Amino acid sequence: MQLDVLAFAAHPDDVELSCGGTLIKLARAGYRTGIVDLTRGELGTRGTPEIRAREAEEASRILGLRVRENLGLPDGDIPLSREARLAVIRLLRRYRPHLILINAPTDRHPDHEHAARLVVEAAFYAGLRRIETTEEDGSPQQPWRPYHILHYLQHDDLRPHFVVDISDVIEERLQAVRAYASQVFNPSYGGEDPPTLLSTDRFWEGLVGRLRHFGLLIGAAYGEGFRYQRWPLRVDDLMQVFASRPPR
Repeated sequence: MQLDVLAFAAHPDDVELSCGGTLIKLARAGYRTGIVDLTRGELGTRGTPEIRAREAEEASRILGLRVRENLGLPDGDIPLSREARLAVIRLLRRYRPHLILINAPTDRHPDHEHAARLVVEAAFYAGLRRIETTEEDGSPQQPWRPYHILHYLQHDDLRPHFVVDISDVIEERLQAVRAYASQVFNPSYGGEDPPTLLSTDRFWEGLVGRLRHFGLLIGAAYGEGFRYQRWPLRVDDLMQVFASRPPR
């Protein structure tokens, strides 16, 4: 299956916390979307990898994904190795996305930065025909390089290059985050795990507040910010790029 948009994440829940609303809007517009989680999040203080996998499945349903895969790379030690690059290259060549969304280029969690660098490197090498990869059945894969790479914004206060208005899907977007009941603020969670930053009510308030802040920048109720990975951006139709009205 060829995908239009494929998002990569260091951990299950990175995408939902950062750009879930954008994926919901894309899916509703008829685009084929998917997520690749690089690790199982096994170093997480709360929950277990098995619980996270079930939560990711429910979140995927809410997001309207066509595909979700997990590469099983080591949490806390995402390698910038040939083997890891080849694993990402195989998925890029399998799904041949036009656009990929990846972790922030700099962030509080080192895994986020490592994941971003790994996928950027793999996206380039995936276009080289002399790097040979095969499908699980042994059939050769053809080179493929995504046309565009966007960084979704996470903890660090990076200025977005553009913001997507997600006001019309905010409830579903927050529902996808709440699917990770073991990780985010959830008073009814029955586990005996110690609290973390994500499980506090102030983190939830900050999450919603940031979506409101991004929305304010574009004159909308809620928004999600992105940075374009490699400038300049080619423009063919200037009026189409600037079709939306600026905030009043």
